Amino acid sequence: MPPPGVCMSIMQERHKKEGVGSLANPEKHSNQDFQQLKQYCLVRGVRYIDEMFPPDHNSIGDGLVSPDDMARVVWLRPAKMVRNPDFTVDGISRFDFGQGIVGDCWFLASIGALTFQKHILEQVVPLNQSFKDDYCGIFHFRFWRFGRWVDVVIDDKLPTVDGRLIFVHSKTPNEFWPALLEKAYAKVCGSYADMNLGTPSEAMMDFTGGIHITFKLTDAPPNLWDLLFRAAKSKSLIGCGTPQGETSANTVAPNGLVRGHAYTVTGVRQIMSQGMPVNLIRLFNPWGQGEWIGDWSDNSSLWQTVSPDDQKMCLSVEENGEFW
Repeated sequence: MPPPGVCMSIMQERHKKEGVGSLANPEKHSNQDFQQLKQYCLVRGVRYIDEMFPPDHNSIGDGLVSPDDMARVVWLRPAKMVRNPDFTVDGISRFDFGQGIVGDCWFLASIGALTFQKHILEQVVPLNQSFKDDYCGIFHFRFWRFGRWVDVVIDDKLPTVDGRLIFVHSKTPNEFWPALLEKAYAKVCGSYADMNLGTPSEAMMDFTGGIHITFKLTDAPPNLWDLLFRAAKSKSLIGCGTPQGETSANTVAPNGLVRGHAYTVTGVRQIMSQGMPVNLIRLFNPWGQGEWIGDWSDNSSLWQTVSPDDQKMCLSVEENGEFW
């Protein structure tokens, strides 16, 4: 592992505020200038359609949607799906969204981590976007790609079947930042199908320009929990994943964990139980449901062995995909 001074030097070089590819002056993906395109649409009174990532089957990609379902896909703008669409509703949270049919749990787990760090999130998701003021169907997002920040422009036509989003969707029906962010990342990857496999570290690097460290639990250092605790304190983005099962399908194990699945680490905490310290990790399932059912799960009797303050701080007995 390189010493912290080396890491800091690398990060400072990456975040220089001068030159194309910095956060202040990101490179234009596909040479598309968001402000110029938006002004063009506003002056002419038209809704933007992205010719570089058009609303058609090529942007979805091959092997992701069955031919029968592909024939039923209709690309709709949010205003055609719901009344009064919003970019965000009551802020941004890891509980906002649920996964669709694309296997991008790794990407969504990374978004879950991103929602904890508002200053980083605002680098990726410009929050001054709206379906009201100067709306013309165009949005943009920023990602760190191969040494530079890039600004990615998209239109807001989203793939639906029977009027419902087939990929990531918000639990609040009129909130659309997750679906639009996913579309922008699909454009960078090439198609939605190209997001079907990945690791959280890939997306976390693309959200931050940061340096990632990966540990395998089969060969973990003895101070792994201390490293996680320090990483959480320093506001690092942290994710994890379960081993693949006998098939590539995301089957649920008897303990409630999903095989071959990515999770967000949302909490690292030590509590006292019967006079002994217990190290706990809180995970979030980007499906928005499906939880661990073993020790320290929501309904575990072990919570009766901790102080009322720790119970109040840690325990939320509801099916929201998050668990200790």
